[in-house]
Amino acid sequence: MSKIINKTYGYARVSTKEQHVDRQILALKDRGIIRRNIFVDKLSGKDFDRPDYQRLMKRLRPGDTVFIMSIDRLGRNYEEILEQWRVITKEIGAAIVVIDMPLLDTRQTERDLTGVFIADLVLQILSYVAETERVFNRKRQAEGIAVAKAKGIRFGRPPKERTELFPSLFEAWLSKEVSARAAARELGVTHRTFCLWAQDYSATANG
Repeated sequence: MSKIINKTYGYARVSTKEQHVDRQILALKDRGIIRRNIFVDKLSGKDFDRPDYQRLMKRLRPGDTVFIMSIDRLGRNYEEILEQWRVITKEIGAAIVVIDMPLLDTRQTERDLTGVFIADLVLQILSYVAETERVFNRKRQAEGIAVAKAKGIRFGRPPKERTELFPSLFEAWLSKEVSARAAARELGVTHRTFCLWAQDYSATANG
């Protein structure tokens, strides 16, 4: 019966094709990982639908080890990172080592599970911190928008200006010669935009 040889892999990622992955690859090679066992994606970390990551997952076997430079190279969405971490360490039975954070190392040494427990705990804490930061940033952004709106700053596309055709179409709509939708089509705007224009025009005329 042949002995199963556990393999060591590396995973590197940058967000765009223009970014360089050399530093990550060098750090992985320094850990003794041969180049053909290093998988590289040049894609966003928003999800795990990445070609080389999927190829790596198909290669992984129980007892193998995956090295990554930092946790954000694995991904950006911590909920999905937790799920992938579970799949790799629990379902597949492989280990994960995060180079720039020694506590994130799930390799078992002398059947000691403490390291695995600590790694899982640290990842949970990182996930909580990341989610808290996302909530804080959303709140801060909302507060910033509210302050800007209070100062009269407008967001989004500038509203369309009424064309010279509008007054005659408005009168035709008032006299029921054309429908609002027909008038809107003639002006090249949406039905809602025409109605808003008509409301504003009426208020201005009656003011």
